[in-house]
Amino acid sequence: MAISFIRVDDRMIHGQTCTRWALEYPCDGLIAVNNAAAKNPVLKSAYKSASGKKTFVWTLDEFKEKSEKVLNSKDNYFLITKNPLDMEKILVEQGLKPGIDQVIIGPCNDRPGTTKLGNNQSITQEEANALEHIMNAGYNVEFALLKEEAIGNWKKFRGQFGFH
Repeated sequence: MAISFIRVDDRMIHGQTCTRWALEYPCDGLIAVNNAAAKNPVLKSAYKSASGKKTFVWTLDEFKEKSEKVLNSKDNYFLITKNPLDMEKILVEQGLKPGIDQVIIGPCNDRPGTTKLGNNQSITQEEANALEHIMNAGYNVEFALLKEEAIGNWKKFRGQFGFH
């Protein structure tokens, strides 16, 4: 296995991701996919130094180009995007088949136009559409800041966004 954990987290890389979740899932390194961060040398450097693990910060196109190499790696990586839209591009549009079907939705800050699902877990209709597409592509979408703080599966919340 090369991708051991898939997460959406608006902070992308921080100590909690690396220490807490790495207890549950094997992790040799992190791959953060975000166009803005990958193109910003200061942000990229900050993310790379945040984990103490091998860390890559790539654009969506860079990830698409390197995904086969990642999937064939002997190392285990966490795949992290800042938002559900980028994750949808990777899992649905690019058609990545990581060999695991669990997607964990972590912190999504309260913002204008969002629906609050739980503590620090708010999503827009556009993000809900992306999560619906991810689920329909065969993924189990779970909302959890930490494993023991899971608030439920996407199926529990999708009715609030017009899905039946």
